[in-house]
Amino acid sequence: MDRIEAWLKEYGLALLDLHASSGVEKKYYSLREYERLAGVALVKNRIEMAARLNSNVVILHVPGEPSETTEKILFGRQVRKSLDALQVYARIQGVKIALENLNRSNFLHIQKLFSEYSPDFLGFCYDSGHGNLYDKAFTDLEAVKDRLISIHLHDNDGLSDQHKPLFSGTVDWKGLAAVMARSAYDRCVSMELMTANAEFDSEEAFLGNAYQDGLRFTEMLSFERKKRMSCAA
Repeated sequence: MDRIEAWLKEYGLALLDLHASSGVEKKYYSLREYERLAGVALVKNRIEMAARLNSNVVILHVPGEPSETTEKILFGRQVRKSLDALQVYARIQGVKIALENLNRSNFLHIQKLFSEYSPDFLGFCYDSGHGNLYDKAFTDLEAVKDRLISIHLHDNDGLSDQHKPLFSGTVDWKGLAAVMARSAYDRCVSMELMTANAEFDSEEAFLGNAYQDGLRFTEMLSFERKKRMSCAA
């Protein structure tokens, strides 16, 4: 950690964002209080890590709400207790939390939380691979585009989460660029790829392709933003 921090400082760089985590008996949304508290401590650790690496965004998964009424109420209380505690700590560290879309149920829960917490604390992380499995028309992203502060871009065949390179599956990248151009997102293109589902014979070829894909989507996004500005003029 100290070496990474020193390296970033030496070259004037910063971490874009950091994915927080949960672990065995460490879940900030757990119905078990000891497990919830351990989960909060773990997320606080990641918030501190992000701040030390000059990042201001930490990404979290949040489950959908349970269907059973009693459990749903308890679950909601646990999640909010944790977010209330994390909000104080995140503000001190100058870090926002971005909730990531996983599926329809989890997105509906995210929307509910957005109605209760300020955008200067809670934002949205859009995962294009997850979205392509349940919301190919970007309806959900459109609904919360003003909260977009983080992106996980990758592709798939629309049937399973594959983390393939951009433009190698069925994601509508032109459509995504159009929605993002109208969003609050003002950071660089960030991808979440896996070599396992990419057909390259070397790591160098994989990384070279990823870089070119990133440039291509950046150009698409720039074009959509310019087109939007021209229409508004």
